[in-house]
Amino acid sequence: MDVDYILYLGRHTLETALLLAGPILVVCMVTGLVVSLFQTVTSLRDMTLTMVPKLLAVAVTGLMFGNWMIQVLIKFTHEIFNQIRSYGY
Repeated sequence: MDVDYILYLGRHTLETALLLAGPILVVCMVTGLVVSLFQTVTSLRDMTLTMVPKLLAVAVTGLMFGNWMIQVLIKFTHEIFNQIRSYGY
């Protein structure tokens, strides 16, 4: 293994991690913004009001994008194992 391959592997790993985490992070951010605006308008300061909608939004996003996330992760895993096999380890 040379340095270029290790850098490629690290970059590919980080890109895959960001691709998988992206939808959940975006939904959590948008939900947090909407809840914060709602709390500001209504002057409610309840902590459960911030957590419950985020948890529900993340759960729904996980159900919607879960199949796609698993397919991306399986594809990445196959690529890594095939590259390891090509080096003869």
